[in-house]
Amino acid sequence: MSSEKKHSVIEVFSPLNQKKIGEVKVFSLNEAKDAIKRAKEAQRYWGNISIEERCKKMLDFADVLYSRAEEVANLISSENGKTIYESYMFEIIPVLHLTTYFAKNAKEILSPKKISISVFKNRASYIHYKPRGTMLVISPWNFPLSIPAGEVIMGLIAGNAVILKPASLTPLIAVKLRELFDEAGLNKDIFQVITGPGSLGSQIIETGEINYVNFTGSTQIGREVAALCGKMLIPCSMELGGKDAAIVCHDADVDAAARSVVWGAFANSGQICASIERTYVHESIFDEFVQKAVEITKGLRQDNPIENPNADIGAMTDKNQIKVVEKHIEDAKAKGAIVLTGGKRSKLGEMYFEPTILINVDDSMPVSCEESFGPILPIMKFRTEDEAIERANNSCYGLTACVYTKDQERGRKIAERLEAGTVIINDALMTHAFPETPWMGVKESGIGRVHSDDGLRDLCQAYHVNYEVFPMKNMVWYPYSREKLNRFFALVGLIDKPSPLIEKFKLIKNLFKGV
Repeated sequence: MSSEKKHSVIEVFSPLNQKKIGEVKVFSLNEAKDAIKRAKEAQRYWGNISIEERCKKMLDFADVLYSRAEEVANLISSENGKTIYESYMFEIIPVLHLTTYFAKNAKEILSPKKISISVFKNRASYIHYKPRGTMLVISPWNFPLSIPAGEVIMGLIAGNAVILKPASLTPLIAVKLRELFDEAGLNKDIFQVITGPGSLGSQIIETGEINYVNFTGSTQIGREVAALCGKMLIPCSMELGGKDAAIVCHDADVDAAARSVVWGAFANSGQICASIERTYVHESIFDEFVQKAVEITKGLRQDNPIENPNADIGAMTDKNQIKVVEKHIEDAKAKGAIVLTGGKRSKLGEMYFEPTILINVDDSMPVSCEESFGPILPIMKFRTEDEAIERANNSCYGLTACVYTKDQERGRKIAERLEAGTVIINDALMTHAFPETPWMGVKESGIGRVHSDDGLRDLCQAYHVNYEVFPMKNMVWYPYSREKLNRFFALVGLIDKPSPLIEKFKLIKNLFKGV
C-alpha cells in the first residue's frame, strides 16, 4: 500500500504489517520529459552497437541479480506480500531464465528473414529489424519484478531505450531493478525508472515522444491506455484481466488436478491475471475433487513470509482488491453459494485473506463472471465436454485456460476449442515463466504479445527489402496492351492449376514469346 504525500513522494507501507518500508519521489511531467530526452539521446548509441554487446550487458545484470537474490526476494515479499518461495519462483528465477534465453538467441531471432517470391523468381525479399526507439513499460503491482523486468530486458536487447513507470503500490522493487542495472554497468539513461501516480503514464504517452507502449494491468485502464496509443498512432501491447477457467474431465487424475487447481487459484493470493478463477468439474468426480481440493486448501500455511519463509500464502497487496473479494463472496453467499473453507480475512492482519472454496455457484454470479483477483475458487459441475467448453468460453475474457485429462488427444482437442490465448493441459500458470512461449490474451484480455521469439521481434520495427537476383526485363512496365494483359491473365490461371511442371513450363514459355 502507498499514499502520495505533499505531491513530492510516495510512501510505501508493507502489506505484511502496515509499517513504512520506504518512499520514492513523484516525478513531475517536466522531469519525465527530461528523462525521455536523455533516453532518446542514449538510444542512438545503444541501438547501433552489436546485439552481442547488448546481450553481454544483460548477462552482467543477471549475474548481479543472482548474487543479490536473497535481498531482492525479501524486498519483493515485504512490498508486495507474496511468499519468499514465490518471490524466487515467480519473480527472480523467471527473470534469470528469460535473460539467459534471449541473450543466447537474440542474434538469430533478429537476423534477417528471407521471403520466397513465388512468381517473379528474378527478385527476392527479406525482412530486417531495427529498434523502435524509446519504449514505455507500465507495470502492475502483482509481479513487480518479473513482469516489467522481462519487457525491460527484451526491449534493451532489441536496441531500445526503456522508460519504466511502475505501479505506485510497489515502486521500490522497480528502483531496486535500476540499482541492479547500475551495478551491471548499464548506461543510466538507456533505462530509467519514473515513479509517480498512474496518470503520469498517460501523460508520458501524450508527449508523443514514445515509440512503443507495453501495458500490464486491468482491462478498464488498459482500454484507456490503448485508446490513447491509438490516438497517437503508437504501437502497443496490452496484457489485461482474466477470468480463467479450468475444465476437469471425467478421466482426470483427481489428486493431481486438485493440487494443480488449488495452486493455480491461490498462488500469489490469487492476484494473478491467469489465476484459475472458475473450475468446471465433471459430475462423476465432482464430490471427490471438491473433497480433495478442500483438504489441500485447509493444509496451506498462511503467514508473514518474512517471519516464516516456509509460508504457502502471504498477504494481499491492495486494500481495494480485498474489498472486491469480500463483495464477490458475500454476493455469492446471498444467492445460495456455500463456503467450504475460508471466506474471510485471517487473524494475521487486515491484508491477509484466507483461501476460499465455494460450491453451489452458477455462471451468473459476479464471483463466476467478474475478475476477483484474489484467493477465491468457485467449483461447478458439468455433464458434457461441449457444455464445459461453452461455459468456459462464455466470458469477455480470454487469457489462459486449463484442461485436466489423462487423454492427451482429448486435452488438445478441448484446448483448441477454448477461446484463450494460452491453454495449458494438466498444469496451470507455468507458461509465463517460459521465455520461448508467447503470453497473450484474446477478447478483453489484451492485444499483442510478450515473451517468445515473436515477442522480441515485436519490440523492433520490421523493414522489407526487395532486390534483384538477376537482371530481367520487367514485363509489367509500359507500354500497356490488351494482348499483354491477356497473357498475364492466362498466366494467373496456369500457376495454380494441377498441370505437370513440364507442361506448365511449356505453356508459360509460349505465352510470353515475343513479349
